[in-house]
Amino acid sequence: MTRTFFEALHPLMRRLTAERTLSAGKIGVLRHLAQHGQATTSQLATAIHVSPQGISLAVRELERLEFLVRVPDAEDRRRVWIDITDAGRQRLAQETLSGNAWLDQVITERLTPQERAALQAVIPILAKLGSEHPHG
Repeated sequence: MTRTFFEALHPLMRRLTAERTLSAGKIGVLRHLAQHGQATTSQLATAIHVSPQGISLAVRELERLEFLVRVPDAEDRRRVWIDITDAGRQRLAQETLSGNAWLDQVITERLTPQERAALQAVIPILAKLGSEHPHG
């Protein structure tokens, strides 16, 4: 089942991300900050399951693009928070929407009403698979 599941999802995910200009890891950083607020690089690495070195590289690149800023901690001078900028929020929205229009169109054009209902019913199950909390 795992193999056929992946074989079905892989081309769909490839098409959904085809027009993106940022890597999945960088989008993950932006998405985490947009949803949860500022974080340290170690918190980001843990949250999105990327190595500390990978997070450092992504943060530097996103900061260079002005999608993130570093904010010194008011109480602990050794701690630096990473926060998303307005430009970062706009880019995250653009990256997220890039595949959504295509997906909406093909769902409408290619699926029957019964298939659309079945797809809708599967969404909570897929969300559960991707959840950090396996029991709910």
